Amino acid sequence: MSALILTGQSYATSFTDPIDDKFDMGEYLAENAYGFLPVPILVTEPAVGYGGGVMGIFLHESEEQKEKRRKLSLTSVNGGAQLLTPAITVGGAFGTDNGTWAGFVGHRHSWKRDSIRYLGGAFYGDVNMDFYGDGNLVDKFELNMKGYGELQKLQFRVADSSLLLGVSQAFIQSTLSLNSVEHQSSLSHREFNPSLDSTFSMLGVLVEYDTLNSFLYPTSGGDYTGEYRMFRKSLGSDYDFDTFTFKGLQYFPVAESWNLGFKGQYNTLSTTERFLPTPVYPDINMRGIARERYQGDTTASIETQLTWQVTMRWSASVFGGLGTAVDDGDSIFTTNNHYSYGVGFRYLIARRYGLRAGIDVATSESDNAIYFQVGTGF
Repeated sequence: MSALILTGQSYATSFTDPIDDKFDMGEYLAENAYGFLPVPILVTEPAVGYGGGVMGIFLHESEEQKEKRRKLSLTSVNGGAQLLTPAITVGGAFGTDNGTWAGFVGHRHSWKRDSIRYLGGAFYGDVNMDFYGDGNLVDKFELNMKGYGELQKLQFRVADSSLLLGVSQAFIQSTLSLNSVEHQSSLSHREFNPSLDSTFSMLGVLVEYDTLNSFLYPTSGGDYTGEYRMFRKSLGSDYDFDTFTFKGLQYFPVAESWNLGFKGQYNTLSTTERFLPTPVYPDINMRGIARERYQGDTTASIETQLTWQVTMRWSASVFGGLGTAVDDGDSIFTTNNHYSYGVGFRYLIARRYGLRAGIDVATSESDNAIYFQVGTGF
């Protein structure tokens, strides 16, 4: 931290908030041209092992925007956080004890008072990950996935409404190899495709309805997004298939210091291909459940989180959810259901931006995990 205090200006950046005299990185992020929020990455993901890394979050503002946010933060506890979210750049790397490592960079930007949004990112990784086939724990195998990729989204707001329409694009080049197999005799169509080199290229369309009061840490409003992606050989992909994802978030202030959040997610894949590589199939994505443990042609999950604002700086939460993974048109939440639950806390690390960071501890019937989080955890 002592190294972070030094700047090219004639004064040292303060890490104490003038409102409550608590540790705060708001001034550092705003006033230091190279300032960033270092976020540790603690990997306890059962599918890839234990490890760690670090991520840097950079916030970009003009001098006019910085001054306006600074003045509001001095006159109101949440004043600066209510302004439009500045452009954000993230970059980081991590590794685990099973040989997995990856590096990534991403950027989010908006223009014309959030009328145009752009999100882009790129990664390179060498990942060893466990898969569990149809969701039962009898067949387990480990794949090595080595490669790179990029993703972009561009959205346009409809007039002055909360509705945004957009397009998405992605390209991934990967090499798959089989590290180990248990009970190979019953491997299914969704488990290991012997094609080692795979290219995925897609174009998509998305619709979003966003009424959240904050991007970094919302406490009211909702966000509902549907995205249809088309992977086509005509676009350079090795496979033809379609995916559809719907994600909904809603936050309700239920008392002065209490907040209730809900999240729902639905994913489905359709194809005429006989085989597809295992990683492309949807999985149940909830805290406490290993990634890719439960896959299907269709997955869905519902989660809720209750947050108590203990003090201006500290908050605590309890959360839980139910997820399902089904195949071949089976009804969701009738078979192959799985649950997870946990507790967490957040600290207001940069008050003028409303930026909170902390830890979640989650468990399920088969896994346990700890997550460093920036934001609500949803």
